[in-house]
Amino acid sequence: MALLHKGTDDNNPRILVVDDEPRLLDSLRDLVAMRGYQVRTAANGRTAIAALEGGQFDIVLLDLALPDMTGHQLMDAIAQRNIDTTIVVVSGDASINAAINALRKGAYDFVRKPYQLAEMLKTIENALNKRRLEKENERINKKLHQSERWYRYLVDNSPDIIYTLDHEGRFTFVNDRVETVLGFKRRELIGKPYSALVYEEDVNAAVYVFNERRTGERSTRNAELRLKCKDGGKGPRSFENRFVTVELNSMGIYDHSSLERFGRFIGTYGVAKDITDRKKAEETISYQAYHDLLTGLPNRALFQDRLGLAIAQARRNGQMLAVMFLDLDRFKVVNDTLGHVAGDELLQGVSTRLRGCLREGDTLARVGGDEFILLLPQVGCGEDAVKTARKILAAFTEPFPLDSRELFASVSIGISLFPDHGETMDTLTKHADIAMYHAKSLGRNNYQIYSQTMNVSHSDRLSLENDMRKALEREQFEVFYQPQFDVGSGRIGGMEALIRWRHPTRGLLPPSDFIPLAEETGMIIPMGEWVLRTVCGQLKAWRSAGLPPVTAAVNLSAPEIEQQHFAEKLIRMVQGCGLDNLLKIEITESVIMKDMENTISKLNKLSLVGVEICIDDFGTGYSSLSYLRKLPIHTIKIDQSFVRDILKDAGGTSIVTAIVAMAKGLKLHLVAEGVETESQYEFLRSLGCDEIQGFLFSGPLSAGDATELLAGKGHAAPRLGRAAAQTT
Repeated sequence: MALLHKGTDDNNPRILVVDDEPRLLDSLRDLVAMRGYQVRTAANGRTAIAALEGGQFDIVLLDLALPDMTGHQLMDAIAQRNIDTTIVVVSGDASINAAINALRKGAYDFVRKPYQLAEMLKTIENALNKRRLEKENERINKKLHQSERWYRYLVDNSPDIIYTLDHEGRFTFVNDRVETVLGFKRRELIGKPYSALVYEEDVNAAVYVFNERRTGERSTRNAELRLKCKDGGKGPRSFENRFVTVELNSMGIYDHSSLERFGRFIGTYGVAKDITDRKKAEETISYQAYHDLLTGLPNRALFQDRLGLAIAQARRNGQMLAVMFLDLDRFKVVNDTLGHVAGDELLQGVSTRLRGCLREGDTLARVGGDEFILLLPQVGCGEDAVKTARKILAAFTEPFPLDSRELFASVSIGISLFPDHGETMDTLTKHADIAMYHAKSLGRNNYQIYSQTMNVSHSDRLSLENDMRKALEREQFEVFYQPQFDVGSGRIGGMEALIRWRHPTRGLLPPSDFIPLAEETGMIIPMGEWVLRTVCGQLKAWRSAGLPPVTAAVNLSAPEIEQQHFAEKLIRMVQGCGLDNLLKIEITESVIMKDMENTISKLNKLSLVGVEICIDDFGTGYSSLSYLRKLPIHTIKIDQSFVRDILKDAGGTSIVTAIVAMAKGLKLHLVAEGVETESQYEFLRSLGCDEIQGFLFSGPLSAGDATELLAGKGHAAPRLGRAAAQTT
């Protein structure tokens, strides 16, 4: 819904903000409103057109990507309707074509997202000033026919240089604007030839523009030239530059009182508009379109352009070239633990160090968050590329200084060679990427040259990813339930819900085969929501069947908890099923520590409605008493790696003993997972562990088998029951 800020005073500039991203729309709206402007918003093209037709707006802040039309189409619609407004494009589209097309269609300026606050406000102010000046000039133009005095006022106060030349190309008139633009006094130019102002390299082109004899539509329009600045000039402009770029319109002047048929040519009239700032903006936009702003390296577009030229030259000269794909190892850990500022600083240090390993003529580009790609033209053989890879790996043995700390980083490198591994840009890049992933699979911090056999594992991963995207709609996922037995009574106290994938060709896949890929591709979000719905439905079905009440624990990953409204969605799901204190969620310590403040807030909301919180794999992460006190934790699970080491060595036994003591001291429920032997069970029982889970008593069961177990018809744990009876 559109919002109108401030009053409706006509003296206040009115601005229309058009963007389909609510967060950005609100941010830009508030920014503009802070300066006292009247602001209205539109989330699509149709709403924007309706607003423009319904009222006058001085400026339109326009995003190019709209849901119902492009920003360029909206600009066309504004032009077709002759709507009087000034358009400033505010877009995340980094392509130079988008910026150039916007300027060609009449946009005043192009601001690239993310923008700087000062830059945006300055652009709006400049646009308003320009619009005010244009309005003022328009008003003055209407009075030109009434008074020569008004004509002189317009000329002397024009933002452009206005001049006349005689038939020999000498200045007969020039307005005051020439002083602020070029530094010359008017009197210094009268009687001088136009060539005194033209930059040396543009003299030949200037001959046809300044000596224009044509009039009307055939006269010179929008010709770009460079004019010299006067050394030591004073005034508003800084004359450190040797020239300014102007857009020149000129036409011939004729004396029609003469006896000649078309009048006598007496000189030339011209207007020179200073477009230096616009040219700089275009150069900046062009640079941004082809370079990574963080590191200053070429981006993917510029790299592909250079790679295309290198391939053409190598093919023509019968030479070899190499493409190397580089990826920082475990860079996400740096961002997650030290923050994105430290991550950016590391990327800048990496780019500097990589540059030091290259020859003149090599091209290094940043093509992703922590991904770089390198072009080595004219290599004699594959060994030359290998030497560069070894040089890079050696350079990374030294730490990177970050603020007050030092950080070691490593890189995995994949290499493809032209023409051995491909003859096109896409093939060479793809094969270098595959080789890089192969290097990571071999332990990281190494290089690998592409070979045909690498395609098999890479293709298998892509195939699994494609199958996984279809698995939900084809109902191939299942939830299994592994019982958790109460040590004291021998009864089932709860179930851990474990997802399985019944793949049509690969059989029943455990979570370890597809959960990491699901987290990497974002599929973990819909997959996790499906698991929660399925478990809630199963708990409701067990209760409706009159079976003994049990809890069910669902494992959650970091991407699921990081969702903005995760807690609210889960609360609605639990309350909709009427599950009173039956649902548990299991999270790891690393998930908690990733964003503790937000995690605490969300878990507190869940705890208030009866959702129990369990720390999974306890002891393998931070194991900090501080977060155990802050979080609404009900249960901790001893990781199976510690259970497995019980009685094998003193260290493993001591860790389990310490965890149990800590849980008892904090009055937390304690579950041990991975119990597989009698000795493990007896030791845990002697320590006072509350519940156990493991193959000694039951593995994960299908929903049907779990139902039978609860009904007393299926699997049982007589061993545990006897032990409970003995303790009683």
